[in-house]
This record gives sequence, structure tokens and C-alpha cells, in this order.
Amino acid sequence: MNSGSKTGRVLLELRGVQRRFEQGGAVIEVLRDANLQVRGGELTALVGPSGSGKSTLLNIAGLLEKPSAGDVLIDGAGTSKLGNGRRGRLRGSHIGFVFQFHRLLPEFSAQENIMIPQMLNGYSRDEAAARAEQLLAMVGLRARSTHRPGALSGGEQQRVAIARAVANGPRILLADEPTGNLDPETAGEVFEHLNTIVRGTDTAALIVTHNEALAATMDRRLTIINGGISEL
Repeated sequence: MNSGSKTGRVLLELRGVQRRFEQGGAVIEVLRDANLQVRGGELTALVGPSGSGKSTLLNIAGLLEKPSAGDVLIDGAGTSKLGNGRRGRLRGSHIGFVFQFHRLLPEFSAQENIMIPQMLNGYSRDEAAARAEQLLAMVGLRARSTHRPGALSGGEQQRVAIARAVANGPRILLADEPTGNLDPETAGEVFEHLNTIVRGTDTAALIVTHNEALAATMDRRLTIINGGISEL
């Protein structure tokens, strides 16, 4: 297991989070008193069987979904009382997302895909281009900056997606099966680049994965059991 930064401050915290749904007149409890902390520079794996609530927890941690009870703290500040507008702005400035499918815009180059979220956040074209080049270098793709997604391999596409996710300097990175569509060798390469970015930027990373070998390389391994979170 890697020995990531253990002295970084807590950037993501869930306190007593509950999530209930009503279905057919019955109440289904997906999360019950879920608690976790993720620190800067730390990679934390979240594992568990399908249907255990991993994606729900990730959506709540990313402020995409509100918990039924409890609170999500971003860099020490609670979010339970924030309106949708403030939650959206906080999500845009503090949280980056990586998904199983890269979701790159096919008509734009690798560099442009990384520039777009920066320009939407107020950066000039020149600033965004320079930052995109820097990030492409970090994931080993500087020579592929002008290629569109269709001209990149699956692993390269996912590395561009990781670079895009951190383009605006988020403090927290949430990843949902980021290597799920890749063969084991390519998955390992992509994860090494993800690891480099998290360590180098002191980002707090929470990564949902079914890959036990991948989970074992992270700093911590959490699992959802009966709606709560346990560390293994």
C-alpha cells in the first residue's frame, strides 16, 4: 500500500449521512450514518457490491445529490444548508469528476477538451492553453495535444479526462470506476498518472472501483456495509 500524505488536512468529510428513497410505498435506506474523511494528497478506494450505495455516496460527496440527513463538509465548511446555486458554485470550484466513460467532446482536441472548463471558469484562452499543456505533460500526452478523442487509445482518452477533471485546480477528485473499461495493463498505467496528479497537487481523491488489486495500492480501502462505511 502506498504511503501517501497523512498530514494533509481533511478536504472531504461526510458526517452521519443518510439517504432514503421511497419505492412502491416502501422506504429504502441506501445509506445509514455514513461517515468518512479524505485528506489532501490521499487516494481512498471505495469498494462494495453492486447496489450497495457507492454511486449514491459519490453523488452526495460531489454535491450532485442531497442527503436525507447528515452533512457533507468541503474543506471544513458544511453544505447542508446551502441552496442549489451555492452548491453548484462550490462544486465547480472545489470538485473534479472522472467517470468510467471519458465523456470527452469528440470535435475538440485533447488540449481543447482541457481548456474548455477553464474558459467557462473565467480563464483566458492563453491561460487555459498553458495549463492544458502542463496537465497533458503530467499524464504523458504532450505529444498528443492536437489529437481528437477518436485518434486516441482508450487509456489515452481516460488520461485526458483525468487532466480535464483537475484543470480548474479542484481540492477534491471523485472518480467512478475510472479504469473500468480498460485492460489491466492500461488500467495500471492510467492509475499511475492519476496517482501522480493527486500527490503532486495535494488533492483528496475518493475512487469507486471493483478492481481489488487497484484498491490495494491506495492509501485506504473503504467499503459500504449495511449502509455504513467501514475501513478494511
